[in-house]
Amino acid sequence: RTMKSVSFALAAYAALFVAPVSAAEKLKVLIVDGQNNHNWKGTTPVIERWLTESGRFTVDVATSPAKGQDMSGFAPKFADYDVVVSNYNGDEWSPATKQALLDYVRGGGGLAIIHAANNSFGNWPEYNRMIGLGGWGGRNEKHGPYVRFRDGKIVRDETPGPGGHHGRQHPFQVIVRNGEHPITRGLPPIFLHAQDELYDKLRGPAEQIDVLATAYADPATGGSGEHEPMIFTVGYGKGRVFHTPMGHSPESMHCVGFITVLRRGCEWAARGEVTQTEVPTDFPTADAVSVRP
Repeated sequence: RTMKSVSFALAAYAALFVAPVSAAEKLKVLIVDGQNNHNWKGTTPVIERWLTESGRFTVDVATSPAKGQDMSGFAPKFADYDVVVSNYNGDEWSPATKQALLDYVRGGGGLAIIHAANNSFGNWPEYNRMIGLGGWGGRNEKHGPYVRFRDGKIVRDETPGPGGHHGRQHPFQVIVRNGEHPITRGLPPIFLHAQDELYDKLRGPAEQIDVLATAYADPATGGSGEHEPMIFTVGYGKGRVFHTPMGHSPESMHCVGFITVLRRGCEWAARGEVTQTEVPTDFPTADAVSVRP
């Protein structure tokens, strides 16, 4: 055999091993819905659309029985997925299903908490630890502190009071506080999110929490007067949790800022890294909302 043919053979052999690595496999997403005090029938398809259209994910949906119905048979196979997206706020799950979610995340699974999913399961201590901060659901100072950004740093506020509040809906600026994290790296330091509910006074254990971005809950719109967490992550066992209180309605989910953060957050929760690093050309600026049809 000539040296040329040997070189060609070696190159072809090497390609067998290089090619699969260069093409990132699609990550498997499970969206959980079926109950919510928000329009889950409207928002789940939007979440599914943006994740699928990115080309990075395949998406399945697990829909629970309706409120008040028998939940004992609701048992999503969390372990079959790279990341679970919760769009759920409703009745308690069975003990087995709760344990399955804990085992999944503790063992290294990814979890994404969207808007009112942080209202769920207020009296389930491990859920509160997993999501870091939550609202409503009977939460108060016994569940943990408020977390705010004050004087250039994240602070834990132990003031007594209920967990969960928002003023009237309006567009608001999201301010990046940690631009080194893969979810926020390269994003503008401030961007204007489309009209949404700005959750404030969330509280919880806030263990292993990394607040990536905040928004000012202006008293003029009924807010707390504090810079409140809008994008954050939580470590839980070997797993990663991405959490955003944004996303009240289908309309708010059409914000390009939300779309970008959702895609990056889900990928990070699944893998601990982000390959979707390009910032869209239509990304919102500090003073202009940008939405897609």
